Amino acid sequence: MYTPIPFLKLIASAGFPSPAEDFLEPNLDLNKFLIKNPPATFCIKVKGDSMIGTRIYSGDVLIVDRSLSPENNNIVLATLNGSFIVKKIIITHSKIYLMSDDGERSEKIYINDQTEFNIWGVVTSVINKLIE
Repeated sequence: MYTPIPFLKLIASAGFPSPAEDFLEPNLDLNKFLIKNPPATFCIKVKGDSMIGTRIYSGDVLIVDRSLSPENNNIVLATLNGSFIVKKIIITHSKIYLMSDDGERSEKIYINDQTEFNIWGVVTSVINKLIE
């Protein structure tokens, strides 16, 4: 059952506090806010730390849209040699690379004709819990 979430009509300052405004917007529907194409969209949980430079952490939930064509520098959910992975896609001069984003250990995987590779979708949002 769907429970509406109240949506405050104000913008929270991440710097110095501003006077509070007491206005409510209509309820926030996270599906409408985060998902553009519901029939082509699904969520998946992340395990591992290879994308922490992109602020994707182990335990986060990714929203993935299968209807989007991947573009250079998008984050994608793909299968590589039978395993699901989340990586940044780099497209240069008709070559495709998948890249981790974990700071100093960022690995670059070249995708060639012999690579078992399939893109499942483009990651559009990350849901990250600050408190368990």
